[in-house]
Amino acid sequence: MNTTYWIVAGPLALFYLYAGTLKVIRSRDRLRPMMAWVDRVPLPALRALGTVETLGAIGLILPPLTRIAPLLAPGAACGFVLLQAGAIAVHLTGEDRRIALNIGLITTAAVTAWLASGL
Repeated sequence: MNTTYWIVAGPLALFYLYAGTLKVIRSRDRLRPMMAWVDRVPLPALRALGTVETLGAIGLILPPLTRIAPLLAPGAACGFVLLQAGAIAVHLTGEDRRIALNIGLITTAAVTAWLASGL
C-alpha cells in the first residue's frame, strides 16, 4: 500500500505545490487566465489559500517520507478534500461552472487520505 500511496499522493502534492506557489507569487492579472474566480476573492485570502495549498503539499510528502508525525499526511489529504468542496461551491456560485478538475482532485485527495491512514 505504501507504493500506491506515493503513486497517488505524489502527483497530488506536485499539483498543489505548483498551484499554491502561483497563488502566492503571481499577480491577479497573471492568475486570471487560469482562475476566473480570482477577482471575487480578496488578495490576502488568495495568498493565504496559496500558502495553505503549499503547506498541505508538504504535509503529504514530508511526514510519510521522514516518518515524523505521519498522522499529518491523512490530515493534509482531508484538508484538500475540504478545500475542493469549497472550490466547487465557489465555481458553482460564479460564472465559471467548470468543476471537472475539482471533482478529480477531491476524489484523489479522498483516496490519498484513505491510503495515508494505513501508513
